[in-house]
Amino acid sequence: MTSMGYKLTRIQSMIHPSMADPGFMRRLHTWRFLDRKLVFTNGCFDLLHLGHLDYLSRAAELGQVLIIGLNTDASVRRLKGAGRPVCDERTRATLLASLSFVDAVVLFDEDTPLELIRTIRPDVLVKGGDYRKEEIVGHDLVLEKNGKVVVMDFLEGYSSSAIIEKIRSRT
Repeated sequence: MTSMGYKLTRIQSMIHPSMADPGFMRRLHTWRFLDRKLVFTNGCFDLLHLGHLDYLSRAAELGQVLIIGLNTDASVRRLKGAGRPVCDERTRATLLASLSFVDAVVLFDEDTPLELIRTIRPDVLVKGGDYRKEEIVGHDLVLEKNGKVVVMDFLEGYSSSAIIEKIRSRT
């Protein structure tokens, strides 16, 4: 196996098809046993852009392990409508898992990551600046265990929807 093949295999090992994946549960138990501070965020991440990189890297700095809940293709279609996602879940998951500050990507098919949050029990729950703390799904679960809920400002001028609209308007 070539070096590149090995690295891609390693990246793909960080992707879990669901929270029930035994590999994910082993990693989660290990992180908990080692008393790692778990940070969780979620989203569609349809077109990975600088705004996402800024948001995710700052989220990672809030703890020791960054876990991303990624909406499946079916979930994105229900949330965003026809024509979305632009990039399939395998592509989106692989790009996210390739980021050096991401420790796991877990796909979820529901409209919200509530069950995933219930399973992970993150120490820090992070969402983007278009939410108020009390609107964030799972905020109550995190606060109940003395965790932290962080609403992070977005980097101005970056949005998957805006990028997609810009591309569509040029065709």
